[in-house]
Amino acid sequence: MLLLQDARLYLCTDSRSRTGDLADFLDTVLRNGVDVVQLREKGLEARDELRLLETFAAAAQRHGALWAVNDRADVARAAGAPVLHLGQDDLPVAVARDIVGPDVLIGRSTHSPDQADAARVEDGVAYYCCGPTWTTPTKPGRPAAGPSLLTHASAQQDARPWFAIGGIETLDRLDEVIARGARRAVVVRAVTDAEDPGAAAAAFAARLRAV
Repeated sequence: MLLLQDARLYLCTDSRSRTGDLADFLDTVLRNGVDVVQLREKGLEARDELRLLETFAAAAQRHGALWAVNDRADVARAAGAPVLHLGQDDLPVAVARDIVGPDVLIGRSTHSPDQADAARVEDGVAYYCCGPTWTTPTKPGRPAAGPSLLTHASAQQDARPWFAIGGIETLDRLDEVIARGARRAVVVRAVTDAEDPGAAAAAFAARLRAV
């Protein structure tokens, strides 16, 4: 199983219900360099989310990758997920930890230098994400934190992994976050909307692993 410290490319995707190709899609992107896959689809009933997560778990196991549950500690526990990602308005980390147990990796979303600093030292947090770097339709109404947040995060001397996130839709934008010190990135549409998701994942993964 991949160690979080070694992860570079983190992909959030919906259930692919419009195309009906979730299992094939996950195999393709994981085979081409995605290290962590997260199901992100609002409004799912818990039973439906658990059913979809079985596909994520099976694909991740085939490729030695990590898979994540977004927001819901109860679903993460029920699914046996190795990773739970929490936003600023979700359960406190300590409460989520009580639900999921000691072994689940918990991540945090951060949108400001103060939030990033807090996540960097918060007990029980395994990694954090900084963003959105640019405005993105996946987070409607949330203003961009801007690339300066990445500069702030990269200046901190800490071994805890962190990921740039938000609007990283092209290799040019990936180069911008790398120039700001990011060595890990979360992407969505750059891969999910690509004509060739495998090629897109491979290009992003190669760029991240070259720095």
